[in-house]
Amino acid sequence: MSNGFSTAKKLWLGLAVLALLSPVGLILPDKFKAGSAWGEWGPDEMEKMLGYVPQGMKRLAELWPAPMPDYAFKGWDKLGLGMQSLAYVASAILGIAVIAAISLLLGKIMTKDRK
Repeated sequence: MSNGFSTAKKLWLGLAVLALLSPVGLILPDKFKAGSAWGEWGPDEMEKMLGYVPQGMKRLAELWPAPMPDYAFKGWDKLGLGMQSLAYVASAILGIAVIAAISLLLGKIMTKDRK
């Protein structure tokens, strides 16, 4: 029995839900006073937690700078948790859009000779 949603619509709906849930990793550590978002530690935070920075992390830390450090727009980190959460959602939507655009472009390039 079909519920009226195509596979593509289910995919986009799932991605939208995940984008809206993206601030959970920011909100929960704040509410439980657990420090920064889990798994988003930089070299300085790793050194505080472990007492050292793993060699691979130290070597690769500056190789690929993030287009939106901390998933926020410049200066938004001082505006409070609500604005940071909004920036997380915007970052998720932007990331999804970039990946979708690149995937569509690559798909067109790879299938243009098959027509």
